[in-house]
Parts: sequence; structure tokens; C-alpha cells
Amino acid sequence: MKKESYSDEPSMVSSHDIHIDGDYAEWIAEVKHRYRSAQVKAAVKVNAEKLLFNWQLGRDLVQKKAEERWGSGVVEQVSLDLRREFPNEKGFSAPNLWFMKKWYLYYTEKGDCKRIQQFNEEIYSPKNQKDIILYQLGRELQDGKMHQVGAEFPLPFALVPWRHHVEIITKCKSIDEALFYLGKTIEQGLSRDALINCIKANLYKHQGKIANNFSEHLPVLQSKLVQEVLKENYDFGFATVTHEIYDEDEMEAALTRNVTDLLLEMGTGFAFIGKQKEIIVGGHSRKIDLLFYHIRLRCFIVCELKAKPFEPEFAGKLNFYVNAVDELVRTPDDNPTIGLLICSDMNKTEVQWSFKGITTPIGVATYNNIRIKDVLPTKEQLKERMELLQKEMRKTKMLMNKNR
Repeated sequence: MKKESYSDEPSMVSSHDIHIDGDYAEWIAEVKHRYRSAQVKAAVKVNAEKLLFNWQLGRDLVQKKAEERWGSGVVEQVSLDLRREFPNEKGFSAPNLWFMKKWYLYYTEKGDCKRIQQFNEEIYSPKNQKDIILYQLGRELQDGKMHQVGAEFPLPFALVPWRHHVEIITKCKSIDEALFYLGKTIEQGLSRDALINCIKANLYKHQGKIANNFSEHLPVLQSKLVQEVLKENYDFGFATVTHEIYDEDEMEAALTRNVTDLLLEMGTGFAFIGKQKEIIVGGHSRKIDLLFYHIRLRCFIVCELKAKPFEPEFAGKLNFYVNAVDELVRTPDDNPTIGLLICSDMNKTEVQWSFKGITTPIGVATYNNIRIKDVLPTKEQLKERMELLQKEMRKTKMLMNKNR
């Protein structure tokens, strides 16, 4: 067998030293994919073991009735003992230990075991699993030592970072709401900030209730995903207009003044393409208020804004814009374009009747909380007010002198 040898002369290895063909490129791509998979699985396993520890410590504090048995300061004492033994480890503060106890109690005292089991099956179902790495890891956790040690520990919890769990149990009012946000975090890889924004926007309440015709014009899975993404009401509290009576142009300008806030309110996965996107059909120029692309849905979303209640003709105009984007912008790799009309109010019967005869997928939502800018008085108005005030003060002074 030939022994590998290297020259004593210094040299730099480069891609020019070998012959790279298609087989090599395919193999090295596979190696990179395996390593990324190993990184993800290792990180999730470490997180899973730490979460299992937190769950079991919270369980111990409950089941051992620690405060009754050893006194009201036992949690603080456990914190001191653990930090003394493991000085370089984070997460053993007394407040964090209290969260561990609260976490365990949240799902065991209030919890519905059947509902949590159903959640477990939904997450680890192959047909619903977005990432095969997580699916395989879930099976490993089920079949391995962790499953044996922590039988009552809900396995999907291992896929969510600890601080996310803390946010959920402190802000959610029910088990169903908590499981909803846990599922969103797992499916969409939500950051902690994104999770907090979803909870603030009350996504649990609003998602999936938008007035729409998606089920009639989209495949079942795509229809379900679109309804999960779009809300029935949008909180535009980040936008400010100058007058109580404003039109769509001013509303659009207020919304796009800070695109980051707009995207946070629209939800995870939205990419802003632009405003007033011009299309020319039959020699006529028309402009789409807002155009988005949704990464997860893999489709364009045409958004029309109306600073007034819904009118049936709005649906026809939105239908035209959706068709235009499908014809002029959409590629074969994109899913059908979605239309989203956001107006100040609506009657759902009017909306549903307006959908009849329309074959493009569209939805109608409402908005609220646009702020009215506090307008400062002009220099002339201030001068006039001062003169009136001085006049009133002189009258008051004269009356006081007269009554002496």
C-alpha cells in the first residue's frame, strides 16, 4: 500500500491541485449536508437534555413539597448549592428555578394529557414534519435513554429553547394557546423576539379566521398554510397619520415609513417587494398598493389597503391585480398568487357574496389602532390664545378689585 508523503517545501493546497468533476462535487455536497445535520442534531440533543433537567428539577420541587418540607427559602438554597458546585454554568439563578417549577405545574396541573399527546403526534408525524432532521431526532429521543428517564416529559418541548418556554408560560392563558405557540416555534424556527411579537399580536386568536375563499381555489395543504399565515385583523399601532380622516395614500405612507414594523406585524416569512408596483395592461397604468413574497408559502401576496369599510367592488379589483401578478411576475416555481384586502371594517356576508364567481384565492381582513399625530398649534394660533388668556386675566383682576 502506497504511503502518503508530503514535500518539505512550504506550499498551499488549492482546488487546482486536483481534478474536480461532477462525482466529486456531488460527494462533497453530501459531506457538507451530513455535517450540518450533525450540528443541528447535536445542538438539539444538548438543548433536550438541559430541558429534561429543568423539567425534572421543577417536578422535584413540586412532588417533594420542598417549601413545606425544608422551608420557604429552599429554592434560593438550591440555587446557591448548584451555583457553588457548577460556577461556570448559567441557568441556576433562583428566578430561573422558580420558572422550572412553574413550567412543570403549568402543564401538569392545568394540562390535558390527551391534548399534549395529540400535539406530540402532530409534531412528529412524517407528513407534517418540515425538517427530516427534527423528525429523525424525535424518533431517537423517543426510542432512546431520554424517553426512558423522563417518560412524562413531552418530547416536542425538547425542540424549543428554554427562554421561549418561559415567555410562553408567562404570557399564555391556556394550554391550547401555549401549544399553538410551541408548534409555531418548532415549525417556523421562531426567534425569541419573533415569538414575543406573535404573542403580542395575539396570533393565536386571529390566525386562521380571515374571511377567504382559499379552500375552493387552493390545494388542501396550501389552503391550510395560507390561513395559518394570514390574520383576520392587523394591529397598525406603529403607524401614524396626520388627521382623523385619511385616505389610502396617507395610510400606505404611514405603514411603509418603517418596513421593519410592517413586516413584524404581517408575520414570519413575509418579504417586502415594494409599494405602488406599477402594471400596464391594455395601455392603462395601474398600481398595486403593497406587494410581498412569502418564503414559506412560496408565493406572491398582493395587498390592497382601504381606509374605509369593505365594498363589493374591492374584491373585483383585487382579483384583477392577483391575475396580473400571476401573468406578469409569477414563475413556474411559485405557487398561485394570494390576494389580501385590508380594510377598516367589513360585513362577512357581503364579503362571501363578493367571492362568488372569483377564481383567484383572496382574503379580506381588517385593521385597527392607527395613531393620529398630535398637531401642534401654529405661531399665530399660540399668539391668539395668549391674547385671549391675558384678556381673561385682566377681566378677573378688575372684578376682584371691584369687589374689595
